[in-house]
Amino acid sequence: MAVALRRLLPGPAPGGSRCCGATAWGARERSYWRALRRRLLGPPVPPFSEPCQVGTPVLRAPAAAVPAESLGSPELRALAAALAAGLRRGPCVGLSAPQLGVPLRVFAAELPPARCSRYPAALRGAQLIEPFPLRVLVNPALRVLDARLVTAPEGCASLRGFSACVPRHWAVHVSGVDESGQPVSWEAWGWAARVIQHELDHLDGVLFIDRMDSRSFTNTAWSQLLD
Repeated sequence: MAVALRRLLPGPAPGGSRCCGATAWGARERSYWRALRRRLLGPPVPPFSEPCQVGTPVLRAPAAAVPAESLGSPELRALAAALAAGLRRGPCVGLSAPQLGVPLRVFAAELPPARCSRYPAALRGAQLIEPFPLRVLVNPALRVLDARLVTAPEGCASLRGFSACVPRHWAVHVSGVDESGQPVSWEAWGWAARVIQHELDHLDGVLFIDRMDSRSFTNTAWSQLLD
């Protein structure tokens, strides 16, 4: 799969700059069994089964466009399937290729009715949270339809356990193609528009913490930690 994915990339995979002291602060020795498993099986290869976490260089590098000749390829279809599986396994509402370690401009989004119903009723009404089917977008382009900024809480599978309030445009239009090369056009309002903007940010190496109200940044388990 790793070799196959490299065929999708027009050049070397984008790298990421290390933060000052990242190696020292982040150093952790593997257990004996984890080290043995790595030695026998080799390192994991993208697309990963779990989202990369903040600090992984691929999350901070702009993703590359998918070449036209790769549309409809088995490798791109496999990536789309991995994104869809990751959405449902999360569960999360949107997931980008960089979050699975693949530096390509691809994302998937889905909000099934059952998951939509778990949002608080007041939030559903205020943020226009409505179900939408699975969509996969390759090389998406964004156009703002309503430039009003609405602030609401966001989380991210790549910053597990944290949330913050983030301003987003109320309505957008995104266009591109799916994994088969078929055109996709999506006009979205409210929560769906928020999801689209969040995922497009991932394709540019931007995380919600770059746009958040910093005073709203929250560990979602803070109350349990105090028990």
